[in-house]
Amino acid sequence: METREAHRNEFTISTDKDKLDILSIHKFLANETDWANGIPINTVKTSIENSLNFGLYHKNKQIGFARIISDYSTIAYLGDVYVLKEYRGKGLSKWLINEIMEHPNLQGLRRWILLTDTAEWLYKKFGFTEIPNPEFYMEKHNPNVYNGIN
Repeated sequence: METREAHRNEFTISTDKDKLDILSIHKFLANETDWANGIPINTVKTSIENSLNFGLYHKNKQIGFARIISDYSTIAYLGDVYVLKEYRGKGLSKWLINEIMEHPNLQGLRRWILLTDTAEWLYKKFGFTEIPNPEFYMEKHNPNVYNGIN
């Protein structure tokens, strides 16, 4: 897939995997999130290898991230979205989500999926809604998987 970049002042969003700072992504996900707390670095590496990734940078420093899991024809899952605290309030998360939603390989999808308990206001701006029929939704979820508990 072709690498895409967008620039705004001193900020860049790029889909280039080679630019990603895996250690900083891992540090944030493992220590600053509820959804990936304790995630092993090898799991982060594998997830990145198998996703369409969007790195957010200030100059050359990684300050945000998001990734998409998709078949590029019917469905996409948006996950691991973050912007470092010191960079919030500058419209960067809105810009990041906009770049994701406008990516040419993610057009015409029937369904987008997002699991979040933060920043619902942001995702609603891009058409995300609560599940209209939650009784149809099923999942197999193991919140202790990173602790070696099945």
